[in-house]
Amino acid sequence: PELAVKMIVGGDPISADAALKAGLIEEIVEGPASGGEAFARKVVAEKRPLRKLRDDDSKLAAAKADRSIFTNAVAALTKKSRGLEAPFAAADAVGAAIDLPFEEGLKKEREGFLKLMNGEQSKAQRYAFFAERDAAKISGVPEGTKGRNVARVAILGAGTMGGGIAMSFANAGIPVTLIETGEEQLKRGMGIMQKNYEATAARGGIPADAPAKRMALINGVVGIENVGDADLVIEAVFETMAVKKEVFGKLDQYAKPGAVLASNTSYLNIDEIAQSTKRPQDVLGMHFFSPANVMKLCEIVRADKTAPDALVTAVSIARKIAKVPAVVGVCDGFVGNRMLAQRGKQSEKLLFEGALPQQVDAVVTKFGMPMGPFAMGDLAGLDIGWRSRKDRGIKSEIADALCEAGRFGQKTGKGYYKYEPGSRAALPDPEVEKLIDETLARLGRKKRVVTDDEILERMMYPMINEGAKILAEGIAARPSDIDVVWLYGYGWPIYRGGPMFWADSVGLKHIADRLAFYAKETNDPSLEPAPLLRKLADEGKTFASLAAASKAA
Repeated sequence: PELAVKMIVGGDPISADAALKAGLIEEIVEGPASGGEAFARKVVAEKRPLRKLRDDDSKLAAAKADRSIFTNAVAALTKKSRGLEAPFAAADAVGAAIDLPFEEGLKKEREGFLKLMNGEQSKAQRYAFFAERDAAKISGVPEGTKGRNVARVAILGAGTMGGGIAMSFANAGIPVTLIETGEEQLKRGMGIMQKNYEATAARGGIPADAPAKRMALINGVVGIENVGDADLVIEAVFETMAVKKEVFGKLDQYAKPGAVLASNTSYLNIDEIAQSTKRPQDVLGMHFFSPANVMKLCEIVRADKTAPDALVTAVSIARKIAKVPAVVGVCDGFVGNRMLAQRGKQSEKLLFEGALPQQVDAVVTKFGMPMGPFAMGDLAGLDIGWRSRKDRGIKSEIADALCEAGRFGQKTGKGYYKYEPGSRAALPDPEVEKLIDETLARLGRKKRVVTDDEILERMMYPMINEGAKILAEGIAARPSDIDVVWLYGYGWPIYRGGPMFWADSVGLKHIADRLAFYAKETNDPSLEPAPLLRKLADEGKTFASLAAASKAA
């Protein structure tokens, strides 16, 4: 039973040798025809009795005698299955083999299967399967457009993002030139990649010889003039427009004709970046997510003058390095970060109304997200947003007060939460509650009881509202493309299908009405339902109906 749980719940294949050792197969033979015939003749010659495995309980004896053998195996395999129904149902079916007569076990398994198949999680995951494939279909590109050949890639910047992107290409066997401005930065970046590969090999994630082979594909050099032999150049330098434009201006001088020039920006205007070159047709965005060697999403940003074959090249190469590409248009934050900003705005407002960070985060994680907004802020570093706000002359009373107290998040051991030395576990901190109370008193704000239902609605509905605006503006071609961005870039629970799919299941009229209610209650016009959302709600339609209408057209 413990091996059955590992194979069925985990879904990992095993070798023929392991199957023979476990008794799952009788014999390993050379050649399916001759070897199979020889085995059959041997069985006949030895007059082996025919037996039904259903009547053989010998492999169940240990688990029947000690149930913990089974339950421990289930616990180990399902600890990463929070919120999912199918892994637990599969484990129950294995358990039925231990507890019930064969026919009854089969009946229970069938009942479990049918319940899952007709359930909401199955619908959501089937939707996600096809959404991922649809995302690779680029709208507005002439049929038959072929991508450009990419034999070598150059990456500018060996920091966290640049190094992660370089590893993604090396993992796919594509040679990389990793370029830095100085030897010290380059050495540090190369060293971090080496350590990451060695740690993965030590855990058994990659073969023991893989770190050396993959690092051999990454050529670290100093100086942007080394981009000359690259077919694709990805810039991963500091996130300011001035720096990006300076880099792309230099690429005009050093990159070969026809090279695709990509920026790994999270927010900045690709059209403006493209204007700093004499070849805007070659410029686009390739927004990787951190850590880039792990996260699957790559937002491909189509600029106004991006050539169709450049776009096809970016989508194709993203798939080649095992990323899920989603083509998006130019706007502040593109799709994912633009929607996330709406959630961030509301999470901050909730603190001014009486909610605490741990309450907001608990609601969001219960919904299925891997992390709440405040824990995420602590992980990223609160000082980053603080510096950005100061640059733009913006104040955020509570967040600023935390930073002024030296609470920058996990790196300082204190942020919205406190962290024990060496631990990433977020612990509620009475000092934060006191700081929030003092800030509200100073501003003359009164606290009220904020329910979990309100928190959930104010975390999710404004994002959906922004998704409707993104669709109306043509920033995303399909609702499912928005869902792909959130499923693979932001940890949206796959069993909820993505924010736009989930919105349809909740009901667009309900969402539009609640947004209108919160817009009035909180005096926040930005929460007013987007015209597209209101139109669909009034007509009793769904976001899915937009995709259906588009396909019909």
